[in-house]
Amino acid sequence: MKTRSGLGHRQFKLEIFSYGNSYYIDRVTKLEKALARKPKKLQLDMVGVGEISADAALRIRAALLARSAKTQIITNVRSSLQGGSALVWLLGDRRLIRDDATLYFRRANLSGITATEPDENWKAEEPKYCDSCSYVDPEEGDYARVLQVINEFLPVKELAGRPRYRA
Repeated sequence: MKTRSGLGHRQFKLEIFSYGNSYYIDRVTKLEKALARKPKKLQLDMVGVGEISADAALRIRAALLARSAKTQIITNVRSSLQGGSALVWLLGDRRLIRDDATLYFRRANLSGITATEPDENWKAEEPKYCDSCSYVDPEEGDYARVLQVINEFLPVKELAGRPRYRA
């Protein structure tokens, strides 16, 4: 007779670095595997200085949104958070944070990002000269999306760019 052990409460460590995109690629894969086991609770322990990149935060969000409806996510943070890291913390059904921790969001720099209108004939236009200073940074577009999602939880326009916000 097989017994189901360990499906109650699982812990998953996620370190916060100011670098290390490959670390997050690996961790998202492992997070998806842990969530596929459909635990009742999964505690996401976040610790470290730095910031989870916007792209990694959005990938973690996608993994958490795809989980079983029966899995409760607990986000436990032992550090101050900024940007994408704050988004991951906010995605928890139950959020724990160190008493003296703070949240910080910078404003997104979206100059140069324009949306194409659906009826606009964008294929017929001649491309304008583009140099290294005029390209749109995809990371900045992802960061703007992170702020959009954070805004579902907190008033980003009022908090972005402020020195600190107490959690």
